[in-house]
Amino acid sequence: MELNSFIASGKAVLGIELGSTRIKAVLIGKDHAPIASGDHTWENQLVNGVWTYSLKDVWAGVQDAFSNLKKDVFEKYGVKLTKLSAIGISAMMHGYLAFDKDGNQLAEFRTWRNTMTGEAAKELTELFNFNVPQRWSIAHLYQVMLNKEAHAKDISFLTTLAGYIHFMLTGVKALGVGEASGMFPIDSEKCDYDQKMIEAFDKKVSEAGYTWKIREILPCVLNAGEDAGCLTKEGALLLDPAGELEAGCPLCPPEGDAGTGMAATNAVAVRTGNVSAGTSVFAMIVLEKPLSKVYPEIDMVTTPTGKPVAMVHCNNCTSDINAWAGMLKGFSDAAGLNVSMGDIYTAIFTSALEGEKDAGGVVNMAMLSGEPVVGLDEGRPMVVRMPDAKMSFGNFARSIVMGAMTGLKVGMDILNNENVKVDSLLGHGGYFKTPVVGQKMLSAALKTPVSVMETAGEGGPWGMALLAAYRVNKKAGQTLEEYLNESVFAAAKAVTVEPDEEDAKGFDAYTARFLQAIPAEKAAAEFMK
Repeated sequence: MELNSFIASGKAVLGIELGSTRIKAVLIGKDHAPIASGDHTWENQLVNGVWTYSLKDVWAGVQDAFSNLKKDVFEKYGVKLTKLSAIGISAMMHGYLAFDKDGNQLAEFRTWRNTMTGEAAKELTELFNFNVPQRWSIAHLYQVMLNKEAHAKDISFLTTLAGYIHFMLTGVKALGVGEASGMFPIDSEKCDYDQKMIEAFDKKVSEAGYTWKIREILPCVLNAGEDAGCLTKEGALLLDPAGELEAGCPLCPPEGDAGTGMAATNAVAVRTGNVSAGTSVFAMIVLEKPLSKVYPEIDMVTTPTGKPVAMVHCNNCTSDINAWAGMLKGFSDAAGLNVSMGDIYTAIFTSALEGEKDAGGVVNMAMLSGEPVVGLDEGRPMVVRMPDAKMSFGNFARSIVMGAMTGLKVGMDILNNENVKVDSLLGHGGYFKTPVVGQKMLSAALKTPVSVMETAGEGGPWGMALLAAYRVNKKAGQTLEEYLNESVFAAAKAVTVEPDEEDAKGFDAYTARFLQAIPAEKAAAEFMK
């Protein structure tokens, strides 16, 4: 069937992901390849000390991305996008979105980037004997309780950004198990919230004098492929205010950007892993067995089918590279040079290969925000260097490219010491756009081969579309792992880079200097206000 007829007949599948800097809608065809896309650029705001997005901006962005997708479809295929086979919604994980019984938002949306829940995270980690990171929804909720914020008594529904969008489109309060695992700890055997921990938390709720119970306000947990409702008429108008999109198509369980990254890299089976590197960076390793103890640097989440996953999450990755690229663009413009942003990024990444293996004593502290994995509550981006460092462009470029991955390396070294086995590690996201360079740096940092598929640039929105396709196309009894292997990645091509011993030694030396500079970073955060 020609693609225009395929689309017109409503057989295409849509994935939408709300990332930190971009909202993207990806439409896929019968072979699961992207056939059209639309996006919208946005940025979080620091309002009264809270990293947030307004819900008004959320909907403006979603509608703009979908509108741009419709334009792309019409320009490419000459047909209007009026109906779909399935939809999947994804967004950056964690955070805090609380509503009362009438659907009124009770507090600003508190995103994953905030590091204001240290007290709550510490107490819950001890209560559960399970690492609860600061960005998790339950940490935000408990901090609200500890702070005795007035709205806590009125909470009727607590969800994530993906869960909120899904609810508004379907009327169903649900999350995929992978996304749910960033709200509250999951029992992988039951693919549901851990009941003992639920009971322990409810005791805290009762002691604080609130009448609600935690299960009553959390979304229900669904496995990949399960029924998560259908697009309502109201939801169709929210997505497409022009009124051209038909209601009725099924939605799959909403997932977080971790789950979509796993799907997009076919890293949902045991001993597979992926690294998603953009505004933030996180590594997801599907475990054979539990870790020997609780590590505050390691989050335990799940795949979209509930398998336990060790996650190293860092708040900072490419934002500082973007800032330096913007500065270099300003320089080139001031010098009267016609240099594109694409050329600047390429120059930064390729020049990084020409720098000394340890960046010659130049260290970039790429800390735009706090970074719990290295003990930072606040960030102050800065470059430090040894007095005898050679401040060449190659060394500087290598320092900012390595600096984007240093926090991740600190966390992943823990898994290496736990002897966690990884048969395949795949990278995706903007960090890997320049061929080979990002792979070489990550491979050196983690001392393991890193592969990038031809589809790596598609990232989370495409992974979400794959989960939506699984919802409507899976055969009876077919697992997600089987579906991805047989229907999506059977002929996938990947480029693999092996770790270079000298690069690895250089990254170790760079990381040692980075850690030595952490006290200076803390001092900058304390005194620079």
